[in-house]
Amino acid sequence: MNKIICSIASIILISLIIGGFVLSVRPLMDEHDIASNEEIIDQQEKIRLNFWRNYGNSAENSAYERLINDFEKEHPNINIDMYNIEYSNYEVKLRTEIVTGTGPDIMAIDSPYLALYANAGTLLPLDSYITEDVGLESDFPEAIIEGLKYEDELYLMPLIESSIALYYNIHLFEAAGVALPDKNPANPITWEETVDIAKEIQKSEQDVYGIDPAQGFGGGEAPAYFKFPFLWQFGASVLDPTASTASGYLDSPEALEALQFYQDMYHKDGVAALELPGEAFEKNQLAMTVLGSWAISEFEKNGIHLGEDYGIAPLPKAKRQAVPNGSWALGISATTKYPEEAWQFIKYVTSYEAIKKYVNITGDVPARYSVAKDIPEFNEYPYNIFLEQAYNYSQNRPITPAYPDISSAMKELFEDIGIAGKDVRTSVDEAIEKINNRLADIE
Repeated sequence: MNKIICSIASIILISLIIGGFVLSVRPLMDEHDIASNEEIIDQQEKIRLNFWRNYGNSAENSAYERLINDFEKEHPNINIDMYNIEYSNYEVKLRTEIVTGTGPDIMAIDSPYLALYANAGTLLPLDSYITEDVGLESDFPEAIIEGLKYEDELYLMPLIESSIALYYNIHLFEAAGVALPDKNPANPITWEETVDIAKEIQKSEQDVYGIDPAQGFGGGEAPAYFKFPFLWQFGASVLDPTASTASGYLDSPEALEALQFYQDMYHKDGVAALELPGEAFEKNQLAMTVLGSWAISEFEKNGIHLGEDYGIAPLPKAKRQAVPNGSWALGISATTKYPEEAWQFIKYVTSYEAIKKYVNITGDVPARYSVAKDIPEFNEYPYNIFLEQAYNYSQNRPITPAYPDISSAMKELFEDIGIAGKDVRTSVDEAIEKINNRLADIE
């Protein structure tokens, strides 16, 4: 018994000695060591999310940096590592990295390409995260949200919307004695009137051209974005409502009329040129062009002033008004280890406060009604044109996993009838065959 008591006493004594030693040593640690330990613990607790987006212009890049900085202040346990990737390489790099399992946690997707990613199972459906305070049904235009769904499930959340309008050169209009177009978003001039104006102003012998109706013949998604409205305005569409065939739609009388009108601007009326001098609009060599709201700030930086050098009118119409919508929206990788934290970031970036900050920097059309209402500039000329068109007259490009191939086929179609001057019906039949073959592959 005495041995047990002695053993317990020894343990207590040793504990007191060790405890005293620890207490005597701890005060000797300097503040740097303490801070370093806290920093290690802090770093261990933080979650890092990779966020990929296409490399935008300087205003867009600055706006995202501001939002990320503000988000990280409100969520000190989450770090957002943003990677800006050149637009020309973005889609290929994103798809490649997703396949290899090294893709991002959060990604920006050009909304027409949504179905491709959703169908492949690479995006996380967002419906389970949507709560009433997000305002999905009350604060976003229905057409915009429908463009972010695939098979009735929401996969992306928007910050902004896009729209295009008619930019006209005031100097050339005044020199020709032509009245300036109406600025009312609901009262655009017709394409026939646009062609007549172009004929009055253009002077080929002086290298003054009438109009660039749809941003020439570039690459990427621009050809489809700028040229689809021609079909919609004449009452046509590319695919049937179930996105299963182009037959009977792209070759409808309305579609053929629209495409013939487009071709005539180049080869019959001669108001559109296949090649234009560099900066033709800025240098008073082009009377009219079609651009988005993003061009306003770019022109201003280059000394081209709204109201003095150029004006903006709603996009011309045919049988009805129609403009393209769709922009870069945010989604979550289906394989991320941190879906809750990724949603926190997306919820913040697409919130009222964040979108307001973003569009005040970029001048883009906000996706939320409430933001547009509270920023006076969007209720006044010229931004009201882009806003009213995006909210009231916009249309989605076809929502199908085959969309990249449809976009490519439409690009080739407009090049065939525009650049090569090929027969419209023959070119349409070729485009339909390409599109239908691709649609059959995904069924």
